[in-house]
Amino acid sequence: MSRIASVLTVSLVALALAGCSAPGGDNCIPSGSASSAVTVEGEFGAAPAITLEKGLTVTTTERSVVIAGTGAAVANGDTITMDYTLYNGTTGLEIEKSEYTESSPIPYPIDTAATSFVGLAKAVSCTTVGSRIVAVIPNAEGFGAQAAQAGIGVDDTLVFIIDVTSIAPKPLAEATGTPVEPLEGFPEVVFTDGNPTVTFPAGAVPTDYAIETLIQGDGTVVADGANVVVNYEGVNWNTGEVFDSSFDRGEPAEFSTSGVIQGFRDALVGQKVGSRVVVIIPSDLGYGDAGSGDKIKGGDTLVFVIDILGVK
Repeated sequence: MSRIASVLTVSLVALALAGCSAPGGDNCIPSGSASSAVTVEGEFGAAPAITLEKGLTVTTTERSVVIAGTGAAVANGDTITMDYTLYNGTTGLEIEKSEYTESSPIPYPIDTAATSFVGLAKAVSCTTVGSRIVAVIPNAEGFGAQAAQAGIGVDDTLVFIIDVTSIAPKPLAEATGTPVEPLEGFPEVVFTDGNPTVTFPAGAVPTDYAIETLIQGDGTVVADGANVVVNYEGVNWNTGEVFDSSFDRGEPAEFSTSGVIQGFRDALVGQKVGSRVVVIIPSDLGYGDAGSGDKIKGGDTLVFVIDILGVK
């Protein structure tokens, strides 16, 4: 991942915009002399040809529409995918660009309650899918304190050419799909008022990894490294005790598949959104000989019930 994309994908944008409308509406950021001075040629979805004079300065973000898309308008809470080319408007030099391939668009969450990268939120909010825009952003509304990490001067101006390629579907409220007959040897899982109860079968605690599907979803396939939205409950098979549950908290969790124990990751990657899975995780794919906290001892086998609600 590029240095710019790595900063973008960990930043949550912020701007208090209510009731966004289509491009040109009252809540869209208007164009200005700086954004209008950037010439962009080429087709949507392909690397653009850009002409700009160095020394562009702005005190607040400006946005011009080069190609007006006909898709849905981006709103707060959406996760978009985008291709981009980034220039330093102060030096006039290209910094970097995405690959402009079918699999290259960068996912980016629009969160108007956050406090970083306000300029990108201003530029993208209320832009329609299929649009190409020019955004000229002062660094104070851009990378801010992360400017050095991105290789940008703290007082430099950013020029983004952004192709808004899609809006990700909203996460599901619960697992939805085709029920599947439970497998022998797995705990019984019963849902009451939206919360699971796990009952273990008699016999020895298993020490092998195993997974079953209780509901087969038909949504997006979870890729390795994807950010997922899930509801889950974790139970220690050795003690029968629930050690963690987003179901109990009443709010799904969101994280990267690369940021969890291997057994949990393996239960997600390759599954489809909408699925409900039950996974048995031995200690070597869980918390090993060290355990975790007071409720998971070294060598314990864990069981997770997981509803896969979305991919961001």
